[in-house]
Amino acid sequence: MSTSQQPDPRDRPARLTVGVVGAGRVGPALAASLQLAGHRPVAVSGVSDASRRRAAQLLPDVPLVPPAEVLARAELVLLTVPDDALPGLVEGLAETGAVRPGQLLVHTSGRYGAKVLDPALRAGALPLALHPAMTFTGTPVDVQRLAGCSFGVTAPEELRLAAEALVIEMGGEPEWIAEEMRPLYHAALALGANHLVTLVAQSMELLREAGVAAPDRMLGPLLGAALDNALRSGDAALTGPVARGDAGTVAAHVTELRRHAPQTVAGYLAMARATADRALAHGLLKPELAEDLLGVLATGTNGAEGDAR
Repeated sequence: MSTSQQPDPRDRPARLTVGVVGAGRVGPALAASLQLAGHRPVAVSGVSDASRRRAAQLLPDVPLVPPAEVLARAELVLLTVPDDALPGLVEGLAETGAVRPGQLLVHTSGRYGAKVLDPALRAGALPLALHPAMTFTGTPVDVQRLAGCSFGVTAPEELRLAAEALVIEMGGEPEWIAEEMRPLYHAALALGANHLVTLVAQSMELLREAGVAAPDRMLGPLLGAALDNALRSGDAALTGPVARGDAGTVAAHVTELRRHAPQTVAGYLAMARATADRALAHGLLKPELAEDLLGVLATGTNGAEGDAR
């Protein structure tokens, strides 16, 4: 074979048959990534029309079958259902005898570690928690985004290397998360990613109200720079009127938000208070400027409704 030729991933030894239970946005993308690594998707389950479309797009020619049939066909099963549905699904599969000894059972919930798979473990399965720290669209672009994506990995110690190897095969970077730290880990990701979407969407709505024709184009460079600075420098990247202690500017913001978008006031005040606390703690906000600012944030006005300090 020529040195320029690359071996076909499907020719590698110990390739696994892969099944997906729950064809939401995550499962088909992970299965498609495993397919690129040489594993073989053989079955997928999905109920909604959207799930079936995703499966057909990302896993063409892979049959749609009931969950128990997925487990019957696959050596590696991805359980990619909503967090609240996962415990009941695992218990049901174990109780009905669908779980086979030696079967790799992987869930992708950020909230749970490996213990949620204990019913399957008692049935002889090998439990892995592999959570991709990524937002998914349900389209082929998700497979590309997995390159370099961190995965929160939790598994029994004897399966740690196997779990990390699967993540690497999907193009990801394994990050070990202790079982008891999974809820905190997941809260941290939700705080950053989910709330960021809400903040950006609100900001775009306000810019449109202010007459900006292309708020996405205006915000893109600004938010990209802010995110990069925050990841590099943490709290040292704080800028703006709260970090400077400009109480008058913050009061004007609150007044305008009450007038044009009252539903955003509570969020603005909560984030401004958190920003002020961090700016004070890191010496960015001067104490002599903090008093008036904190007064504005405590009352949500310029003081006209009384001093709540």
